[in-house]
Amino acid sequence: MADMPAAIMQQVIENQVLTAAKAVEEHLDAQLDRLDKLDEDDIEAIRERRLAEMKRLAAKKQEWAAKGHGDYREIPTEKDFFSESKSSERVVCHFYRENWPCKVVDKHLSILAKEHLETKFVKLDAEKSPFLCERLRIFMLPTIAIIKNGKAEDYVVGFDELGGSDDFGTEVLEERLARTGVIFADGLGGDGASRRKAKGPSEEKRSIRKGGARDDGSDDDDE
Repeated sequence: MADMPAAIMQQVIENQVLTAAKAVEEHLDAQLDRLDKLDEDDIEAIRERRLAEMKRLAAKKQEWAAKGHGDYREIPTEKDFFSESKSSERVVCHFYRENWPCKVVDKHLSILAKEHLETKFVKLDAEKSPFLCERLRIFMLPTIAIIKNGKAEDYVVGFDELGGSDDFGTEVLEERLARTGVIFADGLGGDGASRRKAKGPSEEKRSIRKGGARDDGSDDDDE
């Protein structure tokens, strides 16, 4: 191929491009032909399937809302943690204390809770939950517990997996949670994710930092 004259090589490339374009055109023609052959019954069946799916999703959203999905809220006690975890298939629980790193996590989870209605987002004061922290082996804060079907399957501890600093974007945490399956990649909360992406990471980071300065004067995440 390297010794092939330039004119011949150009012809080979053009032939390959034409072949690829023809394949795409044939595929589009087949799709258009299939659509042209749809009768009113076919179109009505498609409309009914879409309507049924919309109704199913609406019912699911109502069920999730009844279980406390859609808001990022605090669990009062350790006992409540177990009931909350068992009542929903997917739960994200932030074990926190009153410090700056945990407030950063709060900001991000507040955003994600509204965009991922399929998942329950809650927080629990680790200093008031010694039994649970020992049972789940939570020794560093912030820790995000990923709970599926009532069992803790994974943890996001500190910021090491999120870029190593507190200026990570919400999409970084979102992608980390999506890898575990605790949230759906596209979310079910409307167009919040698209608005966030359109705003841009730099603007989002500024909005996260706008929450205030570090209140404890420390950047140590350890308990």
